[in-house]
Amino acid sequence: MPDSSDIQADMANSKPEPKLYGPELIQKFVKTLPHKPGVYRMFDDNGTVLYVGKAKDLKKRVAAYTKYKGHTIRIQRMIRAAVDMEFVIAESEAAALLLEASLIKRLKPRYNILLRDDKSFPYILVRKDHPAAQVTKHRGARKIKGDYYGPFASAGAVNRTLDTLQRAFRLRNCTDSIYESRTRPCLQHQIKRCSAPCTGEISIDDYNVLIGDAEDFLKGRSDTLRKRLTAEMGEQAKALNFEKAAELRDRLHAMAKVSGRSDMVNPTTFTDADIIGIHSAGGQSCVQVFFFRGGQNWGTNSYFPRHGKDESAGQILDAFIAQFYLNKPIPKQIIVSDELPSKRLIEAALSERVERKVEILTPLRGEKKKLVGQAVKNAQEALARKQSETAAQGKLLTHVKELFELEDVPQRIEVYDNSHIQGTNAIGAFIVSGPEGLQKRDYRTFNIKDEDAIPGDDYGMMREVFRRRFSRLVKDDTLEWPDIVLIDGGKGQLSSVTQTLEDLGVLNRVTLVAIAKGPDRNAGRETFFMNGKAPFTLPPRTPVLYYLQRLRDEAHRFAIGTHRARRKKEMKTNPLDGIAGIGPRRKRELLAHFGSAKGVKSAAVEDLERVEGVSQKLAQTIYDYFHE
Repeated sequence: MPDSSDIQADMANSKPEPKLYGPELIQKFVKTLPHKPGVYRMFDDNGTVLYVGKAKDLKKRVAAYTKYKGHTIRIQRMIRAAVDMEFVIAESEAAALLLEASLIKRLKPRYNILLRDDKSFPYILVRKDHPAAQVTKHRGARKIKGDYYGPFASAGAVNRTLDTLQRAFRLRNCTDSIYESRTRPCLQHQIKRCSAPCTGEISIDDYNVLIGDAEDFLKGRSDTLRKRLTAEMGEQAKALNFEKAAELRDRLHAMAKVSGRSDMVNPTTFTDADIIGIHSAGGQSCVQVFFFRGGQNWGTNSYFPRHGKDESAGQILDAFIAQFYLNKPIPKQIIVSDELPSKRLIEAALSERVERKVEILTPLRGEKKKLVGQAVKNAQEALARKQSETAAQGKLLTHVKELFELEDVPQRIEVYDNSHIQGTNAIGAFIVSGPEGLQKRDYRTFNIKDEDAIPGDDYGMMREVFRRRFSRLVKDDTLEWPDIVLIDGGKGQLSSVTQTLEDLGVLNRVTLVAIAKGPDRNAGRETFFMNGKAPFTLPPRTPVLYYLQRLRDEAHRFAIGTHRARRKKEMKTNPLDGIAGIGPRRKRELLAHFGSAKGVKSAAVEDLERVEGVSQKLAQTIYDYFHE
C-alpha cells in the first residue's frame, strides 16, 4: 500500500499547468502563426470577444502584442485581459479587411472602433413588373423587378422626391390591386398628381415616356431633360396648345423646386459621391455623410462611432468606411475630410466588392473641399448637441450608480413588464436605456408560449421571459449584457426572476431591482426591492426617481402597445372564424366563456355544450375542428 508521501507526490505531479493570459498567451500563439494575411480575435475569460483585428502578416502583427511597451494604456488593458485567441487565414489583405469589418459589426468588440447606428436606407423603386410602372418607396432586400434609386438619407428625403416626381411627371403610386379595380380616375388624377393610365386617360406608351423622363431626372440628366421640355413647351405654345404647354411649365417648376430646395449647391464636378466629414471633441466623434446621386443631394446623416480617446480622425474614418459600406451601395467616389491610413487598402477592398474602381479623395481646394467643409461643420454642430444631451443623461446614470451601489456607471439598463387581459394575448417586453437615452432599436417583445402556465400568472410570465432572454444571452456572445435589470413589480416578481437567473447560473452578472407602485398606485411613492437589502423609497421630486419612473412608464407603454396590437390582430383573424356554424354572436359567447380561442381549442365536448347557444352537434363540430 503506498504511503502518504507517494500520494502527495503523485498529486503534485498531476497539477494542471497554470492558465496563460496576456503576453504569455499571445507568445504561445505566435509560434505557430504563418506569415499570411488574416483576421484574429481576442477573448476574455467569459468568452466575450475583446478585439477583432486584420493583418497583412499575421505572425508579425500578433507578435506586437507580446509586450506591453509601445501600446496605450487602453490596449495594454486589452492585452492583459486576453485568455484566448482565434485566427482566420484570408486570401488577401483586402479580403481580411472586409472580414474584419463584418466581424466587428456582428460581434461589437469592446476595444474596436464601432459603427453603432447602422440602419438600412430607403430607396425609390420604379417597378417594372407591370405594364404601367409604379413608383414607390422601398426599404430592404431588392427582390422586386425594377430600378432602384438611392440611397436616400431618410424617409423624409424619399417622400419629398416622390412628391416632386408625382407633381412633375404624374406617375402612379397605387398598388396593382387598386389599379386593376379602378373604373374612373381617382383624386390623385383630379389634383394633377397622376396621369391615370388605369382608366386610359393616358396611353401606356405615353405613360412610359413619363417614366423615362422621371428616371432621367433621378439619374442626374435633369439639365438635358429641362432643355428638351422647355423646347417642347415653346412648340406647344406656338401651336396654341396652351393646356399642354401649361402642363410642361408646371413640370419644369416642380423640377426646379426640388433642385433648389437644398441649402447646398448641387455639384458640378461630380455626379455620384458620398461626402464624409468628421469632428472629434471630448473623446467622442461625429461622422457626417452627405449623399449625392445623379448630381443631387439626397440627404445627410450623422453617426457617432464608439472609439477610444487615443484614436485619430483618420483611424476612425478607416474603421467607419470599412463597416459602413458592408451593406450599402458604394459610389464611384468617397470624398473625406481627413487622410486615411489604409486608403489604398480600403479602395482595393471596395473596388473588389463592386467590381469597378472606387476612389477615395481628400480634396485640398475647389468645390469638393467646400462640401467637405460643410460636412465637418454639420458634424461639429451635431456632436455639440449630442454631448449636451449626454451630459444630462450622464448625471442621472451617476445617481443610479450611487443609489443601487454599483461599481461603475451603468451603460445598459433593461426594464421589463408584462401585459395581458385575463391571461389572453399575453406579452412580455423590455426596453433599453443608456448614456445616450432610450435605445429603441434594442426594444424586444416576447409572446408568452408556455401552454402549462396559468392564464394571468404574472410570476410565471416573468419567469418565461427571463428564461428565454438570458438563455439567449448565455448562448450568443455577440449580445450585450445589461448592467441593471428593472422589473415592474414587487417582492414576488423579484423572487421569481432571482430564482430563474440562479437556475441559469447568471445571477451574479446583473443587478436586479424591482420597482413597485406606491399605495393606490400613487406615482412618487414607489418602493424599491433588491436582493440582500431592505426595501426602500426615495424622496419625492428627486431627479433619479423621475428618471426611473420614466423608464418604468416607457416599458409599460411599450408592453401594452404591443399587447393591444396583437389583440387587434387576433380580433380580425380569430381561429374560430373557420368553423362552420359559428357566427359573431356564438364566437363572442365562446370567447367570453373560455377567455380565449386557446381555451376553446382545449375544451372538451361536454364543456362546449355548457355555452349558451351551442348544441351537442355544434359542440362536436367545434371539437372536431381542433382535433382532426
